[in-house]
Amino acid sequence: MTIHENGTTDGTEPVTLRPATLDDAAAVARIWHEGWADGHLGKVPPTLVAVRTPQSFGLRAPQRVSDTVVGVVAGEVAGFVMVVDDEVEQVYVDAAHRGTNVARALLAEAERVVAVKGYARAWLAVVSGNARARRFYERNGWTDEGLFEYLAASDSGPIHVPCHRYVKRVATT
Repeated sequence: MTIHENGTTDGTEPVTLRPATLDDAAAVARIWHEGWADGHLGKVPPTLVAVRTPQSFGLRAPQRVSDTVVGVVAGEVAGFVMVVDDEVEQVYVDAAHRGTNVARALLAEAERVVAVKGYARAWLAVVSGNARARRFYERNGWTDEGLFEYLAASDSGPIHVPCHRYVKRVATT
């Protein structure tokens, strides 16, 4: 198998990474909502499920454009990553592109962004019951530092969500 400079392998479409624009917000909101539901339903408090409606993702996606990078395959947004300071806050891939190189490319970009911001380590939260995501991060060199309570934002205040904190060294010095 040949791996190209952009991280793609033969038989897959190349992934183009670029900063998100407002034109991407609808696609980001859809992927975010669908991916969030896949990874979180039945694993998070009902109070969080109640506020994570399709409309909530539609409102939040345009507000988050400045910290979002999209992965584009064949002209369509295939996934995205959101980075805030040293936190890789959101990583989601459209269901049609899961199992390809899209998630790996987005995660590598998030690690690069955290390092460019001057942080030595990146971190992210994974809902305790999301075994698929936890395996993905571990395969990509992230270390589980254990359980903690993530404070998920909502209009009525933070919602406590049991998560695992994953970390990875991103600085070379």
